[in-house]
Amino acid sequence: MNGINLTKLPNGLTVLSENIPYIKSFSLGFWLNKGSRDESPDNNGITHLLEHMLFKGTPTRSAKKISEEIELYGGYINAFTSKEHTCFYVRGLDKHFGRSFKVLADMLQNPLFKEKDIKNEISVILDEMADGEDNPDELIFDMFEEQLHRDSKLAFPVIGNEKNVKSISQEVLKDFHSKNFIPENLLVCASGNINHDDLLKLVEKYFKLEQKSKIEQVLTPLPKIEEKFVLQKDFGQIYCITGTKAPGILSNKRLELNILSLILGDGSASRLYQEVREKLGISYQINSFINFYSEVSSFGIYFSTGSEKNTVKVLKVIDNEFKKLKIKEVTPKELQRAKELLKANIILSLESATNRMIRLANLMLNYNRVVPVEEVTAKIDAIQPDQIQVLANEVLNQENFIKVFIKPNSKVIITAA
Repeated sequence: MNGINLTKLPNGLTVLSENIPYIKSFSLGFWLNKGSRDESPDNNGITHLLEHMLFKGTPTRSAKKISEEIELYGGYINAFTSKEHTCFYVRGLDKHFGRSFKVLADMLQNPLFKEKDIKNEISVILDEMADGEDNPDELIFDMFEEQLHRDSKLAFPVIGNEKNVKSISQEVLKDFHSKNFIPENLLVCASGNINHDDLLKLVEKYFKLEQKSKIEQVLTPLPKIEEKFVLQKDFGQIYCITGTKAPGILSNKRLELNILSLILGDGSASRLYQEVREKLGISYQINSFINFYSEVSSFGIYFSTGSEKNTVKVLKVIDNEFKKLKIKEVTPKELQRAKELLKANIILSLESATNRMIRLANLMLNYNRVVPVEEVTAKIDAIQPDQIQVLANEVLNQENFIKVFIKPNSKVIITAA
């Protein structure tokens, strides 16, 4: 593929790059193929804590020096943890690529894990938890995912829980790092004005991780819990999610699900926006969403409104639109709008080197290959109205939906449909 190079080293490390010669920048990511779904009920939250701790210093760099070595040359350094992956990344000017690689490689391989730093960072994460619980937009999605995936480890929140995070020790962190930060679990991915051979030389020079036996974790189901879960909170509006499980990122129906979501509730021309906000004027925000995971996704509708009466009205509109999609094919115009939006979202994201790096990494981690944009857009163009109708009949069944409510001066309430 033009400009894209892939090398799988003998020790199991994967190196992927895309050369974009007409820009003067780069984005570099070190990806760990592990996330919160790889944890246990006893250590949920450890991957996220580890992500924080790798910024706290090495034998040759303090936490401040790590940031300074990047920012002094106009760069930006950050990281994120998801349910399936963890990424540490830098973006900056191409002439500082080697310097940035060296800092990231040191961070990942040589963390100090000082007791004082662990204690401080646990406090930071507990504060982050409190902030999330005070934000209804975040809280309701966490509660929804926890209940929807309660039969699997996808129910685990990325941030973990207070009891677990407080109990994570220096010894536990070191052991987790040693067992998981092995070449087989890592992907080095870069996009921008960089050369693949130069990247391989940097890997050879600065990556000294030893090859170890990969530890396969058994993703045993969580025990079933009660259908209702309540959490006392006090917010001003009613927030609601109604949602279900749907095809995952590895499914050949992934693009069709994106199209269905766009038609239903993504954009101001979508059905739910027009019916609920424009015609009835009873909700400022209403949209469909998809959280993709490997073999399954979380699909649903999120909205907020000011009264119980309006909540009932919105849920009725949602049910009516579900029924319409199941009994009647979408119009060519409606389908074309969704196709063009989906293609535009993909293509416009490629204007950012960081987005390109993230896209490459996700493709490699999920499909073990880089899927050309032209292949994706061709598949989108080939989607027909009857495929959307078939998928609607598979997914939009209210008996499989759960509802999550946050109500004023009340509780978080989760119920079956």
